[in-house]
Amino acid sequence: MRELTTILWDRGTQLSRGTWKRMFFKKSGGLVFIGSHVVINHSYLFSAGKSLIIEDNVYINALSSEGIMIKNNVSIARNCTLICTGVIAQKGKGIIIGNNTGINAGTYLGGQGGIEIGNNVIIGPGVKIFSENHNFSDFNINIKDQGVTRNGVFINDNCWIGAGVTILAGVTIGEGCVIAAGSIVTKTVAPHSIVAGVPGKVLKKRGELLAQQIPV
Repeated sequence: MRELTTILWDRGTQLSRGTWKRMFFKKSGGLVFIGSHVVINHSYLFSAGKSLIIEDNVYINALSSEGIMIKNNVSIARNCTLICTGVIAQKGKGIIIGNNTGINAGTYLGGQGGIEIGNNVIIGPGVKIFSENHNFSDFNINIKDQGVTRNGVFINDNCWIGAGVTILAGVTIGEGCVIAAGSIVTKTVAPHSIVAGVPGKVLKKRGELLAQQIPV
């Protein structure tokens, strides 16, 4: 009963916060649970589906051309950052998160070039996804003054992105992939692949027996 009472109290408090904040959203389709110290800037560009959970210390900045759209039954764990625009003069594209997807603690989503995450995706703790790169080819101009190149990231349905994975701009991860913990994904990955390493390489297809255990 003690555990149940604590859980219900926490959820009730989160629901109270969510009920207030959802009034400022572009769209909200159901209950929203929001933890403490959650910041949602430009919430008029933020859309939420049914049963959204945002835990403590999450920072969201939805300023972008397409905003942030979160679909049904999504959870965003503690200390995550979702940001769509780095420089106001170059407004970013935005972020889409599909149904039944979980974003674990400490994840960073940089949606300047667009990030789309499909349905039933597991995002492990400490994952970093980038959709923008700084240009640096001209030796006569400071790197910070050379502008950026933006390329979207797409993660298709039913993927498991392990803890500490980094996904770089322009990458598409096919349906049903498993990306091992700590991998850096620099190239598009075919469906049902198991990827590990720095840079990430396809080791096997799902369904094949692995010669060794893959940390995910």
